[in-house]
Amino acid sequence: MRTQHQSKRELDKIDRNILRILQTDGRISFTELGEKVGLSTTPCTERVRRLEREGIIMGYNARLNPQHLKGSLLSGDTFEEFRRAVLKLPHVLECHLVSGDFDYLVKARISEMASYRKLLGDILLKLPHVRESKSYIVMEEVKESLNLPIPD
Repeated sequence: MRTQHQSKRELDKIDRNILRILQTDGRISFTELGEKVGLSTTPCTERVRRLEREGIIMGYNARLNPQHLKGSLLSGDTFEEFRRAVLKLPHVLECHLVSGDFDYLVKARISEMASYRKLLGDILLKLPHVRESKSYIVMEEVKESLNLPIPD
């Protein structure tokens, strides 16, 4: 495996074509891959193995259909179970379903770090379907208001 201190080798056109094809079909046979990039099976296999050794190809993945998996993150039941559990938590002031890198934004007001660790480790991370958490600690409250703007 190449270290960060070794110089990067330039990929030629065939290497780049191999990478493009493998990204869309990681299970393609070396024979078929070779035909698509203009190589026989042995040189094609050697190129793929070299790309793996050099760390350019880091692995192969299966694309899963979440609708066929029990407890899918996209399931409405999953969100409903989480919502019901959060509604029972007295420390939670707000909870919003959001778009982006995570599903819910949960706001809690905690007076000390020990209480925060307990809320996070003993409560939030044990809620149904919670796999990870990102925390943001408020360092200074610049503005907080519940007043809605009223048009003139």
